[in-house]
Amino acid sequence: MTLSRAPATTLVHTGRDSQRFDGMVNTPVFRGSTILADNLTQWEARKTPGNPMASYGRFGNPTTRALEQAIAQLEGGHRSWLFPSGLSACTHSLLALVQQGDHVLMTDSVYGPTRQFATQVLSRLGVQVDFFDPLIGAGLSALMRPNTRVVFVESPGSATFEMQDIPAMADVAHAAGAWVVMDNTWATPMFFKPVEHGVDISVQAATKYIVGHSDALLGVATANARAWHLLEKAAHDFGQTAGPDDVFLALRGLRTLSVRLQQHWANGLQLAQALQAHPMVRRVLHPALPGDPGHAVWRRDCLGASGLFGMVLQPLSQPNLHRFFERLELFGIGLSWGGYESLALPMDRPVRSARPWVEEGVLVRVHAGLECADDLVRDMTQALDHIS
Repeated sequence: MTLSRAPATTLVHTGRDSQRFDGMVNTPVFRGSTILADNLTQWEARKTPGNPMASYGRFGNPTTRALEQAIAQLEGGHRSWLFPSGLSACTHSLLALVQQGDHVLMTDSVYGPTRQFATQVLSRLGVQVDFFDPLIGAGLSALMRPNTRVVFVESPGSATFEMQDIPAMADVAHAAGAWVVMDNTWATPMFFKPVEHGVDISVQAATKYIVGHSDALLGVATANARAWHLLEKAAHDFGQTAGPDDVFLALRGLRTLSVRLQQHWANGLQLAQALQAHPMVRRVLHPALPGDPGHAVWRRDCLGASGLFGMVLQPLSQPNLHRFFERLELFGIGLSWGGYESLALPMDRPVRSARPWVEEGVLVRVHAGLECADDLVRDMTQALDHIS
């Protein structure tokens, strides 16, 4: 009898089989392309429907299978496929589901490179894309067309952190025969269970919190049983695979995901609350804050929050903006997030077509790392005081 387990326990034990590897706690790194068969009968037996060349390194090995199994279990999905980056997971999940003449609805607050792929690549392939207000909820029904094939959501929104009513939008999409794809990088499967809320394919940049140490690039897409065969076929057709060393680093990071996320959540919330009180901050964008417009949806659907949020500073001159970042001691300036280190990054004015971004001031994205929260607050406060 298998006892029910908390997610933190599952993180430690899933995707491991020590008996297969001479008692090794961690699944070893398997590097290789050629996989030999003992005889022709075994070679023929390894062939699978739709993929007669399955016995080849591009289609996985014990290292990749371990991580795929773990992520699928955590997400509550049928199976997962690994990609070389989070963007690759997003784009190939879309390509798995659309064809020429289809229509895609995408949240206006989507990750910038995903938006660029939609407007520049999908449009070139004859797929029409429209962007919707991230706060539309069940009102999405007014935008559905007979040829709407995919609804792409991301909650909270990239850079601007609007929470979306995923269950309501999933109901609308499924009633019209469309698929729901979600970028779940912010919450991870620890704090949001996409499949339980109606998502067909959940995408994550495992580069972020899964890896957790800013030393590997990786993406993962997890599908329910209905969507799996389409996702798998697209991954095969486009030759998508991930390197075993990056996969091993993600397996390593996965084991501590629960404790790291708890600290990121606590640090981020404490920092966000402190920033709310500073006169140089016009607004803090964090759905776990009680006053945030998306707080009720976050409380209803999520089990926690990550360390990533945004803030809108008072209008600043370029010299003052430079002084602010130069003054910071604990916050690095860099892309990505989800590692142990804290980051701060000025963001361009969000590109919007359905819900214009009307906030005045400088948008800054903040990632609270694993440092002492009091130190992070003091550092951010002194930098803001310097330009007050």
